[in-house]
Amino acid sequence: MSPQLRRAWHLTRDVLDRTTIYLPIILMAGVALGTYWLVRNAPKLLEPTVKAAPTHEPDYFMRDFVIKNFLPNGDLRSELHGTEGRHYPDTDTIEVDQVRMRSVSPEGLVTRSSANRGLSNSDGSEIQLFGNAIVIREPAVSASGKATPRLEFRGEFLHAFLDTEKVQSNKPVTLIRGSDQFTGDTLDYDNLSGVANLTGRVRGVLVPSAAAGKPR
Repeated sequence: MSPQLRRAWHLTRDVLDRTTIYLPIILMAGVALGTYWLVRNAPKLLEPTVKAAPTHEPDYFMRDFVIKNFLPNGDLRSELHGTEGRHYPDTDTIEVDQVRMRSVSPEGLVTRSSANRGLSNSDGSEIQLFGNAIVIREPAVSASGKATPRLEFRGEFLHAFLDTEKVQSNKPVTLIRGSDQFTGDTLDYDNLSGVANLTGRVRGVLVPSAAAGKPR
């Protein structure tokens, strides 16, 4: 073999030896580049989206409607009437124009409420009345024979709680019980205890009953 061919052979073998030494590194670099390319170009998984908090905007409307709530035994608990209603999902409340409500207690006492506008919770157990607000509990006779007189509340704002049988207001209220009439700047009435707390400028008119006026 001539010296030129020998030198060319040694040079070629040296290149092959060097290539063999660095081949694993070259292959690993190729795999890394391929993996990087696949990651960059692979479709991205859908990221979980944060559920937006509900806003104080009505999600549905009702017109000339009636909503009825019933007790577990099937007895009527309350009826809510209105010319227009709007449901707000953030507070789960219903705002009603020209609201009228009729509720029946477990003892059978009937209470009627009305106002220019009302705001009721989802099950109708609590309602706020705005503008020409009136709450009337009809007269009744208990199982023991005791008569309960008609009770009426009037004001620009009344807050009625049907389950606990309470009526509250932070505005002037007129309370009429039978023939007696009272007024006050605020009201906290509990029907279960029979106590009405009137505060502020309280005035009252008591009308003697016919029985009390008769001579013995």
